[in-house]
Formats: sequence, C-alpha cells, structure tokens
Amino acid sequence: MIKVKISNTWFIASLYCISLLSCGQQKKEIAQIEKVQTAEAVEILKKPNIIWLMAEDISTDIECYGMQAVKTPNLNRMAENGVRFENAFVTNPICSPSRSSMMLGVHQVKSNTHHHRSNRETPLDPQFTPFTQLLREAGYTTILGNHSVMNKGRKIDVNFKYENLGEWDGKTKFGLFDKYDTFEKQDEPFFAQIQLVATHRGDWWDEVRAKSKHPVNPNDVVLPEFMADHPTIRLDWAKYLDQMEYIDAEIGVIFKELEDKGMADNTMVIFIGDNGRCNIKGKGYLHDPGLRIPLIVYYPEQLKKGEIRKDVVSATDITATILDAAGVEIPDFMTGKPMFDPDFKRDYVYAARDLWDEVEEKSRAVTSGEWKYIRNDMPKVPFDAHQAYLEFYRPAVHVMRTLKKQGKLTKTQEFFFKDTKPKEELYDLKNDPLETKNLVADPKYAEIVKELREKTLTLDKEMEPVSTTYVPIASKAVAILEYVKKEKPALYQEMQNGVEIGFKKMADDYKKHLKESQKQQ
Repeated sequence: MIKVKISNTWFIASLYCISLLSCGQQKKEIAQIEKVQTAEAVEILKKPNIIWLMAEDISTDIECYGMQAVKTPNLNRMAENGVRFENAFVTNPICSPSRSSMMLGVHQVKSNTHHHRSNRETPLDPQFTPFTQLLREAGYTTILGNHSVMNKGRKIDVNFKYENLGEWDGKTKFGLFDKYDTFEKQDEPFFAQIQLVATHRGDWWDEVRAKSKHPVNPNDVVLPEFMADHPTIRLDWAKYLDQMEYIDAEIGVIFKELEDKGMADNTMVIFIGDNGRCNIKGKGYLHDPGLRIPLIVYYPEQLKKGEIRKDVVSATDITATILDAAGVEIPDFMTGKPMFDPDFKRDYVYAARDLWDEVEEKSRAVTSGEWKYIRNDMPKVPFDAHQAYLEFYRPAVHVMRTLKKQGKLTKTQEFFFKDTKPKEELYDLKNDPLETKNLVADPKYAEIVKELREKTLTLDKEMEPVSTTYVPIASKAVAILEYVKKEKPALYQEMQNGVEIGFKKMADDYKKHLKESQKQQ
C-alpha cells in the first residue's frame, strides 16, 4: 500500500531563503522547487481514492456468497475482481455501536459508545480521533453520501458528539466530513462513505418491490431452518432480497460515475454490511446472522483478483486498512489492524450487545470463525423481548409467535421464542453454521468452553470502558406502539398477523393524535 507523508513547512522556509539569493540564483532555486512540488503532487495523486459502501442490516445474503434467488451482478464483479472475505464480523450487531467502532477503529465498549443511541452530546475521550479526521490530516477530502442513492446515503449514527460536516478538534468542533454527495477530480485523493439504506427495514420495501422488473419469487427463496416455512415469511424474505438487488443497482451507478470521471483505476471500493440482517437471530443478537457481514474489497491495481480470504476479520480492521491504504500510521488507541499487512492475524472477534432502545441487555461473545461462544449476563431478558420498534418490522416474529401458541414450531425454531436465554452458548460453526445445537453442556467440549470463557473474560478487561457516562435517547416507538394498541386495535391485529402497517405512517398519526389531545385540554 502507498504510504506518503506530506508537509509544506519546508516550502515556507525555502521561500525565505530564496529572497536572500541573487536574481539568477532565485530562478535556479525556483525551478528546483517547482520540480520537487511537481514530484510531490504526483505522489499525492498516487494515493488511492477510497469509497466505503455501507449497506444497512445485511448478512452474507448476496449472490457471490451463495444466496439463492437473488441477482447481484455488480457485487459479483467486485468479488471477481477483488477480494471477498468469508469470516468478517462486526463487533456489535446493532447499527450505532457498530458504526461507532468503525468510525474510531476501536471496539465500542472500550470507547464507551456501546449503548445504542446514547451519549450524543458527550464528546469523545480525548485519546480517540475519528478516522475521517486522520484522513483529512493526510490530505484527503472526506465526503458523506452520494447523489445517486436512496436518501443520498448520508447516515452516520455514532454514539458520541458529532456534526456531519465541519472541522474537528473534539472539544468545540465536531465535524466528521468536508462535504456532501459528490466526488470530483479536484477532491482527489478523497474518501467517501456512502450509506445504502434500502436494505434497512422501511416503509419503502413494498414500493421497491412493486417497481422491480423482476421481483424475487417467494417460492424460490431458501429459508434457514430456524425460521418457519410460511407464505408471509417467504414473502418478507423475498422483499429483503429485492432490496439487495436495488442496492446492487446503486453500486453499478457509482462505478459508472467513477469511470465517467476517469477515477476508476485509482479508487479502492469497500463493500460491507453495518450489521446483520434485521430478522430472527440477526440484527441485535450475537448469533452469526447478526455478526457475520459481507466484506468485499475492490482495488485491481493493488489486490489479487478473485481472492477468497477465510481468515477472521473484525469491522475495526476495515478502518485500520483504510488508513493504511492512505499512508496514515495506525494510532495506538485503535484495536483494528490493517488486513492486507503481511503480518495480519486475528484469532478472535470480540462482540458485545448492550442497550437497544428500551431493552436493557448485556451479552458478550467471541468467534473464531469456527467456534462461537456467547455469555448472556441477563438471561431473564428473552431474545424476543417485544421491542416496540421491531414490532412494526418483523412479520416473521409475529407469525412464529402464533405458530408457537399452536404448537407448530420445531425445537430449532422455538429457541428464539423461549422465555429466557441460556447463560452460555457454544456453537461449532464449521459443522453447525446455523447455530442450532448449543454444545455448552456437552462434556466433550468442556475444554473449548473453558478456553473461550476465559478469553471472553480477558477481553472484557482489555476493552473496559474509558468512561461510565451513559445518557441514552428514549425511544419514541414505545409510545407509538401503545397508541396503535389503544386507538387502532384493528391495525394492531393486522400487525400480529404479519402485516407491516407502516411505522412512519403510525408515527405521523400519533403526532396528530397528540396535537388533537392537547387542543382538547
């Protein structure tokens, strides 16, 4: 990777010296300086542009990872001409803690950014610096979003005080990016973080499906065995894959823009999910569908085409890799490591689940790609905690609750709907990738349990939070759900039957209801 340090201090000193020289000598010195400046400019241009495509709420559910019934030709091309990682994991299965870890390149527990939607007015501990600021100090233009994707892809969503644009000093200035939406020649070298929001649960899923020229056939989808085979669940999965095809088309547009602007040859493109799919055992949980993400790095000028890497990678390593590609020295505070460094090696990814909206939780895990150990410190909080926001967006949960009451779920499917969680879980990912058999009580695996339990406790200490500040933002979804139950019982019944009644619409109705109630008082 290219590593170039830039400093203009010498230039000011040189100008002062030139003023003391004779006119002829001035011309000679100026010519030499111009030559050096030109060489330095060339070195700057050699730095790669970097685009980080961050899709919301997806597991490895794209065609090049073997997902059936979905077509993702642009991601396929990225994988065919880049490097695809099979064992990449986030450090938290929920968006804002996961994004916090990636923005800093440090585990979210260590930086005290591990509680969802919290500490939004609390400045970072001064030892930490967002990686976008480090890029700016190295001469990069940092860009948020893109004009060609849904909602312009500007989401940041991290758990410390920040502003989208502006300068950063971490005390009075909290800007993370320089500009919005467009990359131009004059921005080079640039870093662009582009959010692909379509795959996030949203009221647009039906619209995307309706406009698709080839909507995914629910009969063609292959469901994991921990999900019930039901028409509503099949349709919901098909809609999810429709969104995957939508973001794939957006990626194609971004690549076309790079080509049209003559930037394709010197741009590294990274594609990931910010956390796993928003469904059973996925987003919010430390099981594989919540932690394992797609990771594809496209940079044909530097990387071996079509390589498939099976070594374990943490999402924080992506941050370190970006800095390494930009020629920035990795700060000591980072827990991430450059994954293209010849000495790169990671044995485990340490993952954590904490607050998510109104649901208090504390679980920790380590995964080696072959083994997964989970410690649930609050086992009385069930997996299906009836979180208000999710009630609007998980048809499979509603359907399977009903099937459970009817005694129609398999033992594997019932696991998610038990009244409590096991205190510990151990899974053999090589032979049981869907994590259907908890081996923690099997004497044959006692040594593995002991090893991973101790490893988790060690990492608990290593990642001890630098602060105990804890200021969460209250979830509005709780009040909105209560409003639906009380004022719209027919719609609530539809929700229980697996119909998505529209969170945004219900939120708007709730606001109107509050205004009318206030007028009557």
